[in-house]
Parts: sequence; C-alpha cells; structure tokens
Amino acid sequence: MHFAIEVAGEANPLSLPTLYQTLSAASSTDPQQIKSGAQQLQNWEKQSGFYSSLQSIFIDVSLPVEVRHLCVIQLKNGVDKYWRKTATNSISRTEKDQIRSRCIGSGIKEPNPRLALQNAVMIAKIVRYEYPADWPDAISSIVSSLRSVSQSNTNSLELTRTLLILLEVIKELSTARIQRTRVSLQAAASEVLQVLGSLYHDKARSWLTFLAQGNDGDAAVGSIEQSLLALRVLRRTLVAGWDFPNRSPQFQDIWTLLNDHFRDILALISGTNVTSRGDVRKLTEKHLRQIAKLHVNIAKDHPAGFSLLESSVPLLSAYWDLVNQFGETFGSHTIDSGMAMNGRHGESEDRTMSLMEFLSLKGLQLVRACLKIVFNPARTFKYQNDEDKAEKAQSRDLLKSGFLTEAFAQTAMQTLVTRFFVLRPDDVRDWNEQPEEWEQKETGDEDVAEFSVRPCAEKLFLDLILNYKMQLIHPLMSVFGHVAGNQTQDVFLKNSVYAAIGLAAPVLEDRIDFNLFLTETLKHEVQLQQPGYNVLRRRISIVLGQWLVVKNGLDRELVYQIFQHLLNKDDQYNDLVVRITAGRQLKEIILPFEFDKATFEPYGATILTRLMALIEEVELSETKFALLGTLSVVIQSMEEQISPFADEIVAFLPPLWEQAGKEFLTKQLILGILSTLISALKGESQKYYHLIIPLIDNSVNAQSESYEQLVEDALGLWEAVLQQTSSGAVPQLTPLAPRLFPMLEAGSDVLPTALNLTETYVYLAPREMLQSMVPLLPSLTSLLKGARREVTGSVLSIVELLMRSALDIGGDEALHIFTLQLLNAHFLQNIVAGLRGAYESHQTTGPNRTKTWLDVLVETDYLSLLSRLALSSPSLLLDGLVAAMPEQGKEESIGWILTEWFRHLDNISHPEKKKLNCLALTALLKTNQPWILIHLQDLMTLWTEVILELYDDGEATYDLLVYRNPDGMQGERETAEEERQRKLMFGDPVHRLDVKAFVREHVHQAIEAVGGEAAFQTQWVVNVDQAVLREFGRLGVM
Repeated sequence: MHFAIEVAGEANPLSLPTLYQTLSAASSTDPQQIKSGAQQLQNWEKQSGFYSSLQSIFIDVSLPVEVRHLCVIQLKNGVDKYWRKTATNSISRTEKDQIRSRCIGSGIKEPNPRLALQNAVMIAKIVRYEYPADWPDAISSIVSSLRSVSQSNTNSLELTRTLLILLEVIKELSTARIQRTRVSLQAAASEVLQVLGSLYHDKARSWLTFLAQGNDGDAAVGSIEQSLLALRVLRRTLVAGWDFPNRSPQFQDIWTLLNDHFRDILALISGTNVTSRGDVRKLTEKHLRQIAKLHVNIAKDHPAGFSLLESSVPLLSAYWDLVNQFGETFGSHTIDSGMAMNGRHGESEDRTMSLMEFLSLKGLQLVRACLKIVFNPARTFKYQNDEDKAEKAQSRDLLKSGFLTEAFAQTAMQTLVTRFFVLRPDDVRDWNEQPEEWEQKETGDEDVAEFSVRPCAEKLFLDLILNYKMQLIHPLMSVFGHVAGNQTQDVFLKNSVYAAIGLAAPVLEDRIDFNLFLTETLKHEVQLQQPGYNVLRRRISIVLGQWLVVKNGLDRELVYQIFQHLLNKDDQYNDLVVRITAGRQLKEIILPFEFDKATFEPYGATILTRLMALIEEVELSETKFALLGTLSVVIQSMEEQISPFADEIVAFLPPLWEQAGKEFLTKQLILGILSTLISALKGESQKYYHLIIPLIDNSVNAQSESYEQLVEDALGLWEAVLQQTSSGAVPQLTPLAPRLFPMLEAGSDVLPTALNLTETYVYLAPREMLQSMVPLLPSLTSLLKGARREVTGSVLSIVELLMRSALDIGGDEALHIFTLQLLNAHFLQNIVAGLRGAYESHQTTGPNRTKTWLDVLVETDYLSLLSRLALSSPSLLLDGLVAAMPEQGKEESIGWILTEWFRHLDNISHPEKKKLNCLALTALLKTNQPWILIHLQDLMTLWTEVILELYDDGEATYDLLVYRNPDGMQGERETAEEERQRKLMFGDPVHRLDVKAFVREHVHQAIEAVGGEAAFQTQWVVNVDQAVLREFGRLGVM
C-alpha cells in the first residue's frame, strides 16, 4: 500500500505507526513520496524519542529490508549529529541509554549482512563518544558476548556478527586522537586478545588441518570466513593495543602464531591441489594479506617493538626472498615480451594485484620502514626514557647487522633497478590502449608508493642510495657506463638504468659529467627511430627534469631543442604518453634559477604552440590541469617577452573554459594563467578585456553556482586587470564594481581582497566610485567596529581616498556632499563614538576604569581621517562633528575631542601620519577660537617634535617628507596603478607642504587675528611653559 505525506511535519505527531509509514514512503521508488517522506523525517529528527523509535523499527526483522535499512542509516547519521552532549538538540540521556541497551544484542542476531554492517558502524560511533566515561563496559560487553557465542559453537551467524561489531569498534577507537580513549583501548586490549586469539587459533587450526589433508574446501568455508574476520580484528587490536609490543609476552605469543600461519598458509596455497573452489583460495590468500598488513603496521607504528620481536630479522629475509622471486617475472626485457610499443595486443583487462605482487609490495614497504628505523630514528621513535633509548639503539644495531648490511644494499639496488624499474607487459598494454590513464597513474602523488610496486621500488632505491652512498655509487656508475650510449642495449633495461640515474641525481651530481652525457648520448638517443624508443624518450624527459634542478651549467639550449622535439606530434615515436610527460617535465626545466628568457625565446613559439595543442588533445581533467600548470610557469618565466604569443594564448583559453564545465580546478588554473599573462603584458592586456571581463563577472557573481570555487582566483585576476588598466578603459570595468559590495561583510573569506580591489577602484575611477557611495558606505560602516585592525585600516584608507578625490574633483562643494554622505551612513558617528570611548577610558583609572574597544593603531587611523577633513576645511570638520553629536554643544564636542587628540599624538610613530595630524591641528588656528588657542602649549610641543624630526634635528634645510623631484621617483617597470598611486601621493599635502612654512603662516595669521603680537602674547603665549616656548623659539618659526 502506497501513500504520500502531504502535510507539514508539525501536523504529524511522532508515533511508531506514522514513523513506519513515513519510512515506507521515503524508501519507495516514487519521487514524490521520497521527497515528502525525507522532509517529514527531517522535521522529526530533533524531536525526543525519534531515534529510539527508529531503532525499534530497525530491530523488528519481520519488516521490509528497505525500511529497516533506511532506519539504521538515519540512526547512524543521528548519532553523528546529535549524540554529543554539546550538540544542539542532543539526544537525551534516557533515549541514549535505551538505544545503547539494545544495539549490541540486536546486532548480534541481525540476519542481513548489509544491515549488520551499518548497525556495527553505528555502535562503533556510540562507543567512541561514550567509552570509557559513560559506557565503561562497552568493550567488555562485546568480548563477553564473543566468548559466549564462541564457546557454544552452535550459532555461526551470532559469532560472525559479534566479530563484525568488535571489528568496527576497535577500528573506530584506534583512530581516536584523545589520549584517554587510546589508553582505555590499550587497557582492554589484553582481554580482547585473550578471547580473540583463542578463537582465531581454533578456527584457523581446524581449516588448515582440513585443507592440508587434501580435503575439498566446501566444509571449511565457514571456519575460514570466521578466522579471517577474527584476524582483521586481531590486526587492529595488535597495532593499537600496545605501545611496546616486544615487552608483552601475550603479544609475542600471538605474533609467533601469526608468523607460523603466514608460513603455513603460503606453503599451502603454493601447492597444486589446495582446493577446487576459487572462493576458498581467495579467503586463504586474504589471511596472508592481513598478516602482511600487520607486519608493515607494526614496523611503522612500533619501530623498536618490531625490530626486537622474535624472528623479525628472519621474517624480513623471507619477505626479501618473495621480492626476489616475484622480480623474476615482473618486467619486460624485450620488445616482444613488452607487446611491441606501436601496436595493440588484445583487449585491455582490469588487472587486480596478485597475491605475490601484494606480498612483494609489503616486503618493499617493510624494508623502507626498517631503513627509517636505522637511518632516521629522530622521526621514527616517539619515546625517549632510558629504557626506550636502549631499545632504540638495540633495534638499530640488530637491523643493521642482521639484515640491512652493505652487501644487502648492493644486492637490493641491483634487484630494484634490473627487475622492478622495468616496464611490465601490463604497463605497455595500458600505454598503448589507455595512454592518459597510464601516464596519470605513473605520475601519481606521494601515496602511490603505498599501492604500486614500481613506485615503491623507486622510493626504496632512493632510500638506499641516500643512506649507502659510498657503497652504491660505484656499482651504479658501472652499470650506467655499460648501458649509456650502447644502441644495441635492451631499451627496457636502459630505461631502468636511466630511471635510477635520474632518481640518484642529488647523489651523483659530482660523479657524472651530465653535460657530456646530454650532448653525446641523450641528444642522439632522443632522435632514434627504433621500436621501443618512445619508452626511452619519455624517460629522457623525466631525467632532464630531475637533473636540471640539481646541476648548474648544462646546455639549456640543447635541452629546449630536445623538448621542442619531444612535443612534436608528427614524429610517430612521440606518442601521447611521450608528449604528456614532456609537457609535465617542461615545468621543471623552466623553473630553475638559471632560466634565461633570451635563450628560451627562439624555441618559445614552437613549444608554446605544441603545448597548447597538447592541452586541447588530452581528455583527462588531471592531465589538462598539469599541462596548464606548465603553461602558467612558461608565461610567468618569460614575463614581458610572452607578448608575441599572447593572442594565441588568450584565444586558446575561453574554449577551454567552456569545455571544463564543472571541473573547477581547471577553471581556477585558467584564471591564474590569465592573471599571470595580464601582469606580464601590462598595458597591452587591455585589448583582451572583452574576453576576460565576462569570466570575472561570472565567477564573482554570488548567485553563480561556481562562486564558492572560483571567487578567490577570479578576484586575483580582477586585481591584476585593475593594476594594469589605464584610465581610458574605465567604462569597461566600472560595471563590475557593484559585485564587490556584497563581499564587504565581516567574516567573509574574501574580505581583505575585496577591500584591496575597492581601494584600487578608487584610484582608477574616483568619480564613478563617488557616485556609488550610497550602496558602498553602509558596507564600509558595518566593518568599523569589531573588525581586525587590518580591515579597519583598509576601510579608513578607502574613505580617506574618496575624501581626497571628492575635493580634487569638485572642491569644497563636493567635500560638503561627501561629509553629508558620511553622516547619512552613520560612518562619522561611528568614528566619533569610538573616540569618545577612548576619551572616557583615559579619564578613568584603577580597577573600575572604563575599557575601550578602540585599538591604538585604529585610533590613529580615525584621527588621520579627521585630519584630512580638517586640513581641507576646518569649518566642515566642525559642522560634521556637531552633526554627529547633536546631544552635545559645539564647545563641549570639540573640547573633549581635542583633549583626546593631543593625548594620542605620542602614540603616532609613523612620520607621515604624525605630520598629517600636525598640519590638521595647525589648520584649526584659522578658526581663531579659544578652544584651539588654549592648546597652544600642546601645539608648540607638537610643532617642535615634528619639525625637528622632519628637518633631521636641524641638519636638513627642508622638510624631508616633501618630494623635491617627483619625476625622478618613477619606477622602471611601473604599472598603471603604481603610476596613479605615485601621482596621488605627490599631490598629498603631506608631501607638498613644508611643515615649518605651514606652521609659520598659520601662527602669523593667528597673531594678526587677535590684534598683534602683544595681544597674542598676553592672551595666549603667557600660558605656555617657558621650557616649551624656549625649545619652540629655537626653530626660528616666529
């Protein structure tokens, strides 16, 4: 019976019948029912009793599986969201106890394996939150159940389910970072191991004996599955349960047992008649894989413990024997066995890692772990008490003398180079049939060595060559000398040896005349037209990339010629893999400090054309991304010399943008490339704005689906465009400016960049930005209080620029309108309120002192903004302050502001801002008001300090902040924005007005205004301290 829930969640009270009906709807195939059911479940999820009701339905095994599956998924997600005590709408303690009391018992009896797994994961999450504080017997309860069902030996299902629950719990707890959880797990590990080890031993012994006697595996499948599950739990427990496994007899016993089983199972599956059932063989092989994982886990997580455990050195030798055995069949040594590089040979098949390959990989990883124990102990060992130090030294000595000998290092290097560096038939097949996928897999990231034999072998080779330099350099050089330049040599072996030479570049830097090798060998080999030499061409590009970063003085012109050749699609041996590899490695060739634009320029056009054609040709987004990265490096390195190729590059990028669709990483890189190109082209870039501006507009539109992914890179491009834009291109860019205003919000990730762009717009288009004051100023006002100093500083800098622009463009009338706009947006009121808070704070002392939120540096910025207004029009400042404080009188308002202003001057250390404030306060003398003249002593103190500083204590004959030759300060490679900033700076009164002359002029005006020197002396100078007056008099101002 189907139904749909049509009413809102609040109209459906929670009950088991309605919950069941809702779950049935949400798990149906009807989209409408699914939508309405999901909405109803979401409405209920914060309601008390919801999750315990879900569990009640889940544990009823008579109900449909689909409904129960949705139940346990909802329950598991609810544990994630609402189980924590601190979570909003967290599940109550009573409901938690109810859920907890039923979860293990129902999970043990769950018949459906899929549901059993989800329930086990849910239990594990609960245990992680509750153990040990709120659920101290969680693990012991599960172990008790395991002991009970294993002893009964009657219910295989319950045993399997109990093991599954224990597995998920141990897995979850072992990843916990909280020390208390880890310590509690270790305390319980012994009990777990006692029951689990016995269970595993019994099950494994029964099926090992059964199969060893030649019986078919049908009757043993159940025991094999259960022992495998027990082994998975054992592995997790052994790794997480002990910090010092070598000190635990219990651990050592199970370690010995597992090593014996590893040997026995390996011998068993090597037989010809193990079983006729493939699933039995797979299950037995999985035992070996689990034990091998355990060996590597212990070696990495407990280095000293692994080394000091019994039979660890023989175990390493056994693994290396497996590695040698597998290496005999690993690679291709002839073109025929490699399935000829120029043809297709059969259909591509999905290749899973065979058991021998897996064990060999683990063997290589084990050796790497042991090398780290011996040669990098500081990064390997965690503890440093006396016993730990002794074990550390003992483990290193044991490994170095028992396994990692010099003879082993030489043999291992030879094995790795000649057997594991060689391409496999599968590699050759994938090279031909899936070139991009194969090339991407081979490039891989650092983790690829964890999952693939050859990358791991390369890492191990590098470890050996770095730690056994003196022992390995000579034999490696000997092999290299035999192979290099020998055209009859097996190309696959040569590829392997060249790979070794590339990896060992940091060690062989002074041992090989690489320039000679480049000019006499590689130059010719890269041109050979012989089967299989595309393998060598790929390798040569990699080796050049590896050597150019460590070796100076190489023939770079020849290197560029080689890469130009390798990117040539018309050469049949430059297949897609060769060209993609060359495209990747070109980045390494361009990056070194020795890069010379003039040397590269003759080959730049061809290389760039072929590189862009290759980008268009490839299909994998990862490959496109890598090649675009190379293109970006080339553009950045060539700087202004990229200009001849700009048309081709710019025309190439928009179609690529469209092809990228929702591959945002590619789009981010395209935006970055355009930013680099714009910066290189400077003013020439304006002819491409018709292509670039739509990309910016789409990316910074908050309504766009790509906004979150692209906005940062788009802002970077936008900034580059504005920096290089001349005033003539303003009409193209001003329509974009309103996109910035929504970004000017506290907490926005892009706020600093948006503020920088807003300031750049004021420099570029001041008239247009002044016309945008209505939407802009409220956004800036909202950032004044509570924001970081950097943000507040940027806001005030923008407003200061707008104020100066208003005065320059429209004079006093425009400045008056601007001040009114500041008042309408409550900007000026916020400034005054901040200063008032600082003033009141400084009027109080002691524990009850009033605190101010205004930072010292921010107060400087506030007063600097008022200084700009005062310097331009003192009367306008006074009118603005009165309007901002209507509740106060004019005399009262200006009185406390001047008191705070003069008090703060000692905190201004920036010479330009100090001078600006000095000029502004001096300009207030024009008012001839008592409220400024009463501060004559403060003014004289300020004048003396500023004049002495700017005249270098009398050593200079002019104000050092006044630019005497502005034209001589133009930068050699000045951007359009830098030119605008320079011109505005030269017009700044701070750099235009001589402070001494300015003070002299205004003092004389003040003297005349009060009726002459005698009146000025008796009314105002008489109140000045004689020492202050004497110091000021020495300046010769009056």
